[in-house]
Amino acid sequence: MAFLHYSFLLILLFCICTAVSVDPLGNFCDDATKFNNAKTSANIGKVLAKLLSVSAKDSFSTTSYGDATNQVYGLYQCRGDISSNDCLNCIKDAAKEIRKRCPDQTDARIWYDFCFLRYNTKNFLGQVETTPGIFYYNVDFVSDTDFFNKKLAQLKNQITAEAIVPMNKGLGKGKSILSPFLTLYALMQCTRDIPEIDCAQCLATAVGNFPTTCLNRKGCRILYSSCYVRYELYPFFFPLDPKEKLANVSMKYYTMKVSRS
Repeated sequence: MAFLHYSFLLILLFCICTAVSVDPLGNFCDDATKFNNAKTSANIGKVLAKLLSVSAKDSFSTTSYGDATNQVYGLYQCRGDISSNDCLNCIKDAAKEIRKRCPDQTDARIWYDFCFLRYNTKNFLGQVETTPGIFYYNVDFVSDTDFFNKKLAQLKNQITAEAIVPMNKGLGKGKSILSPFLTLYALMQCTRDIPEIDCAQCLATAVGNFPTTCLNRKGCRILYSSCYVRYELYPFFFPLDPKEKLANVSMKYYTMKVSRS
């Protein structure tokens, strides 16, 4: 399943880029929140520094900094299956890149394969958000669509049930053998600041895109600020079985964002 091509649903802009491990999957900078305030900028820097300082110890953290007029709230979450070192490195990249891409916006978000980072002057913690989002889908289709969609639905239900259990910290992942030569892999995760019922709501909204955006596709990713859903026909999460290895190939992407509704 190497060298799969992905296409992104874009509403705001189109570009073509080559994906590498350190590149973000996408970002959102709300131009309606632009500021010209040195204090706010400094507080954003303080929030990012605080989040980075704990990223080697925990896969999730929230913080805030500043007074009532210039307070900034921040959150990061790493994918629950990766190592603490990978988490740290991802947050380092995210904290650096988000200031480049969103230099003067107070509502900024950035998605990587291994982590998600955001900040805002409004308190978003504990609130489920499904806009804006980023959608990816494989341009290739499966052959036996009925069988594939049945297996995908079963796996989706299984890992959703896992993700909403508090002890799993918002993470659900699993695989389903489709044939001796083909396995379906799926992973979903909610940010740990939202309660179980909101996690279930976010995941339901995300997988609700499968019958439309991702219908009969060989792979799909839905990225929101409160949850993340992905399935592929190749291994992409840890731990790996002895005969498995992560896909490590260059893939062309059409980069797309879904705007805030």
